Amino acid sequence: MLAIRRANCFHQKGHGNPCKISSTPYMIIFGVAEIFFSQIPDFDQISWLSILAAVMSFTYSSIGLGLGVVQVIANRGVQGSLTGITIGVVTPMDKVWRSLQAFGDVAFAYSYSLILIEIQDTIRAPPPSESTVMKRATVVSVAVTTLFYMLCGCMGYAAFGDGAPGNLLTGFGFYEPFWLLDVANAAIVVHLVGAYQVYCQPLFAFVEKWAAQRWPDSAYITGEVEVPLPLPASRRRCCKVNLFRATWRTAFVVATTVVSMLLPFFNDVVGFLGALGFWPLTVYFPVEMYVVQKKVPRWSSRWVCLQMLSLGCLVISIAAAAGSIAGIASDLKVYRPFKSY
Repeated sequence: MLAIRRANCFHQKGHGNPCKISSTPYMIIFGVAEIFFSQIPDFDQISWLSILAAVMSFTYSSIGLGLGVVQVIANRGVQGSLTGITIGVVTPMDKVWRSLQAFGDVAFAYSYSLILIEIQDTIRAPPPSESTVMKRATVVSVAVTTLFYMLCGCMGYAAFGDGAPGNLLTGFGFYEPFWLLDVANAAIVVHLVGAYQVYCQPLFAFVEKWAAQRWPDSAYITGEVEVPLPLPASRRRCCKVNLFRATWRTAFVVATTVVSMLLPFFNDVVGFLGALGFWPLTVYFPVEMYVVQKKVPRWSSRWVCLQMLSLGCLVISIAAAAGSIAGIASDLKVYRPFKSY
């Protein structure tokens, strides 16, 4: 939303205008929207939102890719080099930290294992159809997303070289056509609204299930109250609301919104979150479950290869976390909360 307003500002006042705008109001609006959507009780009830978010993802990715191709053509050649950003533009240590942070960003992009089981649970088919469908869906989705990530990343760097922004659309590598940027950034907003729910709903369900098991007799935890909807008397209906769900989910969204306002460093924070979740959720637990399920003999060649894979990913996760923390620390040196940028 901030990027849309800045794109219009650049179009009206020129690219040299700083167009300093505070992101705080837009984060609050986003948080309010998430509070509303977070009250959807179950994961399977947000399938429409997930589909909409996926469509929006393809929309803005395609626009970014197209603009990158056009920019390369306009430049009459490819910018940058195979070794990445030039030493001198950044220090050698900064290049190392940025490279490690990039690992975290990539890891976050493939952290879908957090919701994989939840998705499989919504498939209405008897075993082994569920696993068959999920294997096919996983292969296709990973292939498609990898293709888009590689194309967008490579074309973005080819278009701008060392001057490539962290985000091609919101970082204003492109200024025109401003209306197309508005469409892309609006698609990003819708995608993020859906993505937030897709990733948070399993956490919501886990906490609420644990609380219900811990305090099964609590009316606050398990009970529901009827809230009358503001409709005409002839159509008066009530909505059942679980107080614990309403308060806990609202508190979670408020907390994450406040943290986002205090630390609006998208790439660094995403890299850190990706580094934290990648190894345990995407690599370690699946590998260990596979070893147990298939009864892979200890110290067999397959077991050794799997453990080497797990160890290698652990090293990458630690390095990515270090790079992301270094990036956040660097940003904090110049950042002032709630200030327009």
